Amino acid sequence: QVQLVESGGGLVQAGGSLRLSCAAAGRTFSIYAMGWFRQPPGKEREVVAAISRSGDSTYYAESVNDRLTISRDNAKNTVYLQMNSLNAEDTAVYYCAARPAARWSRRSNDYNYWGQGTQVTVSI
Repeated sequence: QVQLVESGGGLVQAGGSLRLSCAAAGRTFSIYAMGWFRQPPGKEREVVAAISRSGDSTYYAESVNDRLTISRDNAKNTVYLQMNSLNAEDTAVYYCAARPAARWSRRSNDYNYWGQGTQVTVSI
């Protein structure tokens, strides 16, 4: 098993930036492909970005365009989500998730482990 803890969320003005972190503890972090998901108020959870376990392949949802960057540091057992040019539609609880596979997935059901989430609120 792996335990995931997100941090870095908070309140930010529209146009601002945040960097979310997800620290992993437990089994070897490098065996997991990782994903970032979010759940806006009153909506379903959706994928925003994902990364392979080696870090050489990434995926981004069309809705985030070029504003988000996912990265990982396997030496630090951490995956990051850099978010720029934030807008009100980015307000959500953000979750990181892990799956014991080489390749990322866009589907939440493919991930075995989840963090507790971190709130991101973008004010207009």
